[in-house]
Amino acid sequence: MTRRLPAAVLPAAGVALAAGLLLLSVRRSFLVATVDGPSMEPALSSGDRVLVRRTKEARTGQVLVFRFPDLPSAKGPVAMRDRQLLLKRVVAVPGDRLPVTWEFPDVRELAGEVVPPGSVVVLGDNRATSWDSRHYGFVPRERFVGIVIRRLYGSRASQAGSRGSHAGAGYEDPPRRQVGRLIAARPPGG
Repeated sequence: MTRRLPAAVLPAAGVALAAGLLLLSVRRSFLVATVDGPSMEPALSSGDRVLVRRTKEARTGQVLVFRFPDLPSAKGPVAMRDRQLLLKRVVAVPGDRLPVTWEFPDVRELAGEVVPPGSVVVLGDNRATSWDSRHYGFVPRERFVGIVIRRLYGSRASQAGSRGSHAGAGYEDPPRRQVGRLIAARPPGG
């Protein structure tokens, strides 16, 4: 004698499978992270949670999340997926020429240069505390993680007694993909 599954089991299993695939798709397309540091103030403050759309494309004015650049003092290569993340505002895209007096300090001497294909120039909104393209040069597309879509909630919203949108509340990446805290980096030693 063969046992038959109730008629409601197959549609329920299909719905569960579709929901799982949708969740997987959303997790691959977006991430939620916490800002750490003052270099993007006043737009983003330390403690703010942001929603990031994963992409390799960026336009001027957008806040880009990208993998930490190589440091001259590094003791060896660091795997790309193990690098910390930074977020900075895109100020120049491929083909843009940087003004001769574009920013100070211009440690990498980018003034007057044309941004090469596949790269962008980024600056923190709070120039005095930001470690950005003035220090490490062009950011190549292969380091891009995504674009900040919106601030979910954070230090300013919680001070006002509101948590803003709860879209990212309780969301954490699994440990092997842990984003942790984004670094709105200060200059080394600063």
